[in-house]
Amino acid sequence: MEIKTGNVEKFLVEHGIKPSFQRISIMDYLWTHPTHPSVETIYNDLSPLIPTLSKTTVYNTLKLFVEHGAVHMLTIDEKTTHFDGDLSDHAHFFCLGCGQIYDIELGGKAKGVKIKSDLFSITETHLYYKGYCRNCKEKNDK
Repeated sequence: MEIKTGNVEKFLVEHGIKPSFQRISIMDYLWTHPTHPSVETIYNDLSPLIPTLSKTTVYNTLKLFVEHGAVHMLTIDEKTTHFDGDLSDHAHFFCLGCGQIYDIELGGKAKGVKIKSDLFSITETHLYYKGYCRNCKEKNDK
């Protein structure tokens, strides 16, 4: 895997995050692996390329990214926290069979939902669906 720095470095600066080699590498990983990886997955994939990387560094970096709005943290799976570098408006689908998380494009009414109230100050929204992906559904139907 090649680690790119150009746009990632600029993106981090725009989100108030001081770029470092490890931060750039983790953000680049999220952008090039839109699979909603966990801390464990990111660490396992990057540690052979960055021998000084620790699981704690990955965890703390992702926490920093979330705090600065550069990454979304997904808690769709009760067992593992996942991370999404795609900041566009979209929902997520969690397959109860294989555990994969898929992006779902929002359209129609779901995208245009507005809460009319001065009682709330909404800072984020999460829309999760759970069920079975096509492959798992086909396996269950047999």
